Amino acid sequence: MRAVQVSEYVKGPLDLKVTEVPTPTPAADKYLIEIHSAGTNFFDILQIQGKYQHQPPLPWVGGAEFAGTITALPTSSSTTPKFKVGDRVFGATQGAYATHILAPEQALLPVPNGWSFEDAAGLFVTAPTSYGGLVQRAGVKSGDWVLVHAAAGGVGLAAVQVAKAMGATVIATAGTQRKRDIAREFGADFVIDYRDSKWPELVKKLCKENRKGNGTAGVDIVYDPVGMIDASLKCVAWNARLLVIGFAAGKIEKVALNRVLLKNVSIVGLHWGQYARFETPTVGEVWKGIFDLVAQGKFRGTAFKDESFVGLESVPKALAALGERETWGKVVVNVTGNEKAKSKL
Repeated sequence: MRAVQVSEYVKGPLDLKVTEVPTPTPAADKYLIEIHSAGTNFFDILQIQGKYQHQPPLPWVGGAEFAGTITALPTSSSTTPKFKVGDRVFGATQGAYATHILAPEQALLPVPNGWSFEDAAGLFVTAPTSYGGLVQRAGVKSGDWVLVHAAAGGVGLAAVQVAKAMGATVIATAGTQRKRDIAREFGADFVIDYRDSKWPELVKKLCKENRKGNGTAGVDIVYDPVGMIDASLKCVAWNARLLVIGFAAGKIEKVALNRVLLKNVSIVGLHWGQYARFETPTVGEVWKGIFDLVAQGKFRGTAFKDESFVGLESVPKALAALGERETWGKVVVNVTGNEKAKSKL
């Protein structure tokens, strides 16, 4: 098979190469999957540079998220497989930048009806992070006002959709006009340029003009994958919940805890990847909630559409575009180059 194999750490994505490696053989507890599309993530860039917290032993194949078709079942006869040959699935495990991959059943889910491989390839990480944060951790409900930072990113667009589906009003921040337009397209009620140093005042102004009671002071929930909690404390209401999703800005904040006390707020962390270890039943609950929203037409794919990345040779370019932060949504590579991979079957 062909794959983007890392035999030594590189300075950046454009140093990656496609090579021929042996096609995996079916395993006792893993399915063999032909990959149609692969999603990109910031941690993929860190991993190829040797800077990520999880580094497999060299050599290894890059990438984690994928969507494709099952070509062979696990060889063990001790359990009945959930999927069959030909099923369309998406999931995440090491080695997605390849034509084929082995994956255990717990890492796979069925592609939603009507979804393309392209959109499904970007679903496994973003959707549960946003749903788990807003619904499970922050208890978002109808009438809440939610501030979503980096709202045009993969998790950001997922958060906008989840919040709107739950009946909330969404204020979205993004750094370019194109990204703010995309956030509106996915349901944001208001958009703000976070590069404006006065953005907390703009949030407060919107709340003062459109809310009543305690809500005039600010928002009820902050969804932050960037590292903007401290500044966000300036524009939250009494009893607000601030979700720490990540630190895309590259800096771990120091927060003024006096504001946490005075406004009676909660700062809540979300490490979605650890739910499978510490809170397994919640994983199923979250995915059920997501699939319900999909079935109701309240959640759609967020694949970046302004530029196409076709074939494994385009993986370096796709990762470079992601790293330059000029893209929106989920940057996905169409591995097969086959139009069928993009069609809504």
